[in-house]
Amino acid sequence: MARLLQDPSKLHPSEWYTANRMQRACTESQKSRSECMIAESWRLVDEIEKTTQKTQSDVNKKLEQRREEIKFWKQELDNKLEQIVHETEILLTFKNRLERALEGCKEPLVIAQKCLLYRQRRVGIDLVHDEVEQELLKEAEVLQGIIALLGRTLEQTNEQIRRNRSAKYNLEMDLKDKFTALTIDDYCASLTNDTPHIIYADNAMKLEGNFVSPEDWTDFSNINVEKADKQRNNSLALKALIDGILSQTANDMRKQCEMVNTAFRNRVKEVKDAKHKLEALLAMVMDETASQEKNIAALKKAIADKEGPVKVAQTRLEARNHRPNVELCYDTVHSSLMSEVQEITKNIQRQDALAQAQTELKSLSRRQLSLEEEIKVKENTLYIDEVLCMQMRESVYINNY
Repeated sequence: MARLLQDPSKLHPSEWYTANRMQRACTESQKSRSECMIAESWRLVDEIEKTTQKTQSDVNKKLEQRREEIKFWKQELDNKLEQIVHETEILLTFKNRLERALEGCKEPLVIAQKCLLYRQRRVGIDLVHDEVEQELLKEAEVLQGIIALLGRTLEQTNEQIRRNRSAKYNLEMDLKDKFTALTIDDYCASLTNDTPHIIYADNAMKLEGNFVSPEDWTDFSNINVEKADKQRNNSLALKALIDGILSQTANDMRKQCEMVNTAFRNRVKEVKDAKHKLEALLAMVMDETASQEKNIAALKKAIADKEGPVKVAQTRLEARNHRPNVELCYDTVHSSLMSEVQEITKNIQRQDALAQAQTELKSLSRRQLSLEEEIKVKENTLYIDEVLCMQMRESVYINNY
């Protein structure tokens, strides 16, 4: 009856105790694992926090170092930019000096060429290849050589200015990039964990774009600095060269100009001396001409004075030829008259000095004309050299550009 009343779905008490022990054991085990997990989590959190702080601190230090590197190179680029700008400005003043010097050579060359052209108007014996012409030709040659040299130097200066500006452009572009990079890194350095508006940027880890190595980054700026230094040194050397050229060319021009002026002064003195001598000769010829004219007049008077006696003698002879008969006697009177006529006629015929005097007078006249023409030649030469050329050359002034 008791077995009939026992419910087959009920468990044994031992099973109940066993189940409770198992619940307690599982719970304690779960609690132990949870406590271990919590401890491990706190340890991990603490470890991650320390690692994160250390990593962020390292990044901050590297960021600060990077900012200092950028500042260093930015300062270097700023210095080189200031230097190249300064040198370019100075080189521009040297370019202006070259241009003024080149322009200053044109007038002396034109004057030298005009002098050569004017002196072609000399005539006669004065159209001579004298020292003045030699020095003028040399002056024109010197000036043409100087103009060519200054032109080449000006081209070289323009090219150096272009190179300086190219180096300046590279420095400015590099500085612009450095400024942008420093601005960005300054912003990054200012960020903290509590900064508002910081965001997740999942794509930031992708290395996209033309990243360069730190060595290439340094080399890029270093190359720009070296190029700027090279062009600056080239500018310094070119300035010294230009100074030397301007000084030497001015000395050469001044020296040759004085050589030409000295030759002109000497030549004018020579021509004046020659003119004075010719004028003295002309005065002497004119005096001699006057004397010869007086001599001819005296000779003519002497001949004219013989006309009376010869006419008397011939008239007497003619009259006595009409004596009649035996009276036509060749007496002493007749013979004397014959001798008188012959003597006077002979004496008149012997006076060829008149013809010679007249010939000499013609020669003196020709000599006078020749001297007068030669004096006019000298006057023409003096007008060309002293008035046209020397007065024009007074405007020539050699500047030290």
